[in-house]
Amino acid sequence: MAKSFDSHPVQYWHKLDDGRIQCDLCPRFCRLHEGQRAFCFVRARQGDQMVLTTYGRSSGFCVDPVEKKALNHFLPRSPVLSFGTSGCNLGCRFCQNWDISKAREYDVLAERAYPEDIARMAERLGCPSVAYTCNDPTIFHEYAIDTAIACHARGIKSIAVTAGYVCPEPRAEFYRHMDAANIDLKGFTDDFYHKVCYAHLQPILDTLVYVKRETRVWLEITTLLIPGLNDSEAELEQMTQWVVENLGPDVPWHFTAFHPDWRMRDIPQTPAKTLSRARAIATRNGARYAFTGNVHDPAGQATYCHQCQALLIGRDWYEITAWRLTDDGKCKNCGTACAGRFAPSPGTWGSKRMPVSMSMAPGGSGDTNAPLYAWG
Repeated sequence: MAKSFDSHPVQYWHKLDDGRIQCDLCPRFCRLHEGQRAFCFVRARQGDQMVLTTYGRSSGFCVDPVEKKALNHFLPRSPVLSFGTSGCNLGCRFCQNWDISKAREYDVLAERAYPEDIARMAERLGCPSVAYTCNDPTIFHEYAIDTAIACHARGIKSIAVTAGYVCPEPRAEFYRHMDAANIDLKGFTDDFYHKVCYAHLQPILDTLVYVKRETRVWLEITTLLIPGLNDSEAELEQMTQWVVENLGPDVPWHFTAFHPDWRMRDIPQTPAKTLSRARAIATRNGARYAFTGNVHDPAGQATYCHQCQALLIGRDWYEITAWRLTDDGKCKNCGTACAGRFAPSPGTWGSKRMPVSMSMAPGGSGDTNAPLYAWG
């Protein structure tokens, strides 16, 4: 493999007795000869070391509503600067970002952006957070961490949107630098993870428990329900019971609709009633904040007080239609605290999506002295 000017030395690998080197970032433990790439495609062997081949390069930047990440209880209605790279360490047959996650890096990496560039861009755009998304930030571990450090220096928070398939040591380092995470719980059987995602369930459960119990990271969960594969009542019962017992009742949970894509185009889109059923099962088993997603369902996307059942936050897709929290995040009706990281009032970004170019960063052609948007 020819040396790339984007190659960045990384941690979490070791040499094997047979001359290969083993990647220790995720539970795949890819073992590489010279010139080979790991399953994720972006971590590779170069000489006698492991490198990240996408450091400082992105598949593009966009300002999104934070609810799109999906985070309903983290700075609602605020704008988030979102970006990803390419590749993934899972092989989900239903991937809905397959054009990025399955791409060979140079097919999609159009934007050059180093960590300080991204932090300046977020500040320039008035975004209180940056999200590592589109593909899994686990595989661009060093790039994400360096960006989070640069962002924190400017008072900007970091959000990981991830499948949670990572080994314990890099997991601990990664989440030291994150402020919020949405972690996919794609199913609740190892058979599903093995056959459909080319992974295993237990490492994801370990990550969920670690993030909830051992960090201060705000956690939400997403489960994409696929007809006939992970949507049975028995599986939903087991999964929701496990989450409430191991993570507690306050973790917001998004049950979202599958649409035919990538290598799973022969399965129909998830019916709305399936999402409503999953939400009802989760609520019955003690989850206080269960939501439906990828469908139009204002009732299923609203936040209610778990004590008095009053509407706290009304939503219509990514728009907030009602806000009935006090400045310190309590129900205006009964005074019960709502779990989350809330500002005294919601932002005003709404459902807008704004693609951006790094030329807008300070020093670029779009530079001005004032932020483009003041979210608070």
